[in-house]
Amino acid sequence: MPELPVSIAQHYHERTKYDPQTLASKSQGLDWEKQPVPFKEYKIGTSFDLKPYLKTDVTDPEAKWWRRLSRLLFCSYGLTARVPTMTGSPMYLRAAPSAGGLYPAEVYIISRGTPQLPAGLYNYQPLTHSLIHFWDSHVWSALQAACFWHPALESTFLALATTAIFYRSAWRYQDRAYRRVFLDTGHLLGNIELASAFTDYRPHLIGGFNDQALKALLYLDSDKEGLIAVLPLADQLDFQQNLPLFRTALPSPTQTEYPKIPDGELLTYFHSATELSTDTTGTAGWKLDPDPKPEQDKYNFPFCTKVSTVTPSIFWGKDLQGLESTILRRRSTRAYSGAALTLEELKALLDFTYQPHHYIDQGLDASPDYFDLNLIETFIAVCAVTGLEEGCYYYAPKAQELRQIRFKNFRRELHYLCLGQELGRDASAVLFHTADLKKAVAQYGDRVYRYLHMDAGHLGQRLNLAAIHLSLGVSGIGGFFDDQVNEVLGIPADEAVLYITTLGRPR
Repeated sequence: MPELPVSIAQHYHERTKYDPQTLASKSQGLDWEKQPVPFKEYKIGTSFDLKPYLKTDVTDPEAKWWRRLSRLLFCSYGLTARVPTMTGSPMYLRAAPSAGGLYPAEVYIISRGTPQLPAGLYNYQPLTHSLIHFWDSHVWSALQAACFWHPALESTFLALATTAIFYRSAWRYQDRAYRRVFLDTGHLLGNIELASAFTDYRPHLIGGFNDQALKALLYLDSDKEGLIAVLPLADQLDFQQNLPLFRTALPSPTQTEYPKIPDGELLTYFHSATELSTDTTGTAGWKLDPDPKPEQDKYNFPFCTKVSTVTPSIFWGKDLQGLESTILRRRSTRAYSGAALTLEELKALLDFTYQPHHYIDQGLDASPDYFDLNLIETFIAVCAVTGLEEGCYYYAPKAQELRQIRFKNFRRELHYLCLGQELGRDASAVLFHTADLKKAVAQYGDRVYRYLHMDAGHLGQRLNLAAIHLSLGVSGIGGFFDDQVNEVLGIPADEAVLYITTLGRPR
């Protein structure tokens, strides 16, 4: 029986897999002279300095408005550290982690027009913590049209837009950079969602839009930049902006006929192939199913050991002060000691990441926006967790339990799977986000590749913050031997590995 043609998303995923036999031949030395600058510069425009509003002693109503927006942007993507380098130019670290410290994302504010922020387009400048008003015009109706009249834009007055300058990541990671760009955006979305909770906003995530129209709206370089996500910001202090939940993802066509694409051109071709120009679902397509059929956890292995993960919730302090401080001091762990975590610590990490409804009493959103978490599966390789047998576990978020699928200590294999990184070898537990790519493409078309990686990055960022708050070590890994992960852990071959998060005791 002839094999069915694979879609461009499946083709891209296969083409960008790391394999021990081919990785060395594909790798190349970095030209440090060509490393892109991770900051965008505008030659003209009016600057709005946000630094004064980070102070806590503001009492004027207008200053309070600015303080909320300033804190939201700073906690989402602001500069939180300055690291000297051998080249003499410092590396600036931001609130959201990025693979290789390359920061491909740009953040824009689109204003409908408020007393504080005139209508038009603004770019967030992390280097100076300011907004540059580079286009002074009423563009909200064009934004609504480009977002296919998403209902959240009817009532809101501000929207965030995240974009990507692909070469910032592709300079180092070549075509595989596309995966990392969307994982990085997922980290950023996690920060935006959580920071909104203590700044009285509610972001409404939009992943389906007219790509070319939005690129033109924001005056992006169409050959180098892409629109990634749009988030109308509902002001929770205005009862008229207390909006219901909406769908976040729209399907795209599935492309199974495409030319032979040379290495180095696959990323840009794939992004273009996943763009939308029209919405075939109509405005009703944004509405959630009022009575959805409950999804079940995908894997329920017979006779396997099952461990409940029900646990008391992490406490984030009065007015979520602990969450804000954690966002600003978050760092990726560089080395683990190999010492064990406790089962209670692992439970707490999983609870905050996958059970947001447990945190509504602390003022966090009980149903934060993702694209479709039913497509994401989680497997955990346990090497050293006190109270939990070594092995590979499937995490069932709806049942809130770990289900053991293999009995083995994987330290040696994890070192190999993570491209020889000691983080994999010395971690106490290594968490894998996966998805059945064929099933996902059948549901959403090739654009689902964006959705999957942003959701995996969003989950990864919640793990990051929970671990840092508990004084644990955590680091995400986007480079791994794809097929060998499935073989070693004994997980189904049709599960595409999206992201790895290592957890342990920092050295």
